[in-house]
Amino acid sequence: MTDKVALVTGAARGIGLATAELFLESGWRVAMIDRDAPELEKALQGLDNARAIVADVSIPDQVERMIAESMGAFGRIDALINNAGVADFGPIEETTFARWRTVMETNLDGVFLCTQAAIPHLKETRGSIVNIASISGLRASTLRVAYGTSKAAVIQLSLQQAAELGEYGIRVNAVAPGPVATKLAMAVHSQEIIDAYHDHMPLNRYGSERELAEVICFLASDKASYVTGQCIAVDGGFEGTGIGLPALRVQRPD
Repeated sequence: MTDKVALVTGAARGIGLATAELFLESGWRVAMIDRDAPELEKALQGLDNARAIVADVSIPDQVERMIAESMGAFGRIDALINNAGVADFGPIEETTFARWRTVMETNLDGVFLCTQAAIPHLKETRGSIVNIASISGLRASTLRVAYGTSKAAVIQLSLQQAAELGEYGIRVNAVAPGPVATKLAMAVHSQEIIDAYHDHMPLNRYGSERELAEVICFLASDKASYVTGQCIAVDGGFEGTGIGLPALRVQRPD
């Protein structure tokens, strides 16, 4: 066991839950944050040394309460994982300002608000921040005008935070997940979409939630003590190869 504490937003499912579970396995205590109370309570079942806190990261008052409850429960914050996010895909012409703001409020405003509220406590522990961006913030794609823009902004925000908070010993990095086999992705991705992703990725597969969690927890740990201001694409090589030419791939037996 360690006395270290991680605060993970969007922890009720997917990458956030996998990250919370890995922190717990590593002996950390975890404040699990989500606005979906029933799903959060379900995720908490069977997890020791974790505390569920229902809050919406896009609402300043709720963020302040979230930090206060985390400090009340654990007395410190060593790592803030800004994972909470929403996805809204659609053509530019059909993206209303209301849809745009819904994405920005959680994906960008939430990262800003949570970080601002946690800074005084991270100063005390010389802690770390990991902001979850997306491969869509590194490379453009169709139907992602709001989502991709919000995630690109998260990457830039991470650099700004790293530049200013480094003097306090606070490290800030971003993780940009590529295609990940979450329940939501598998529910909405057709076989044609899955095949297309595979064809454009050197590793020829989707990543797992656990694989993302491994990188997130590493960046939050002392093992990454000299790493700050970086955006790590955890994407099977998707961003690095661009469009790619699947027809030229060497055929290998399964």
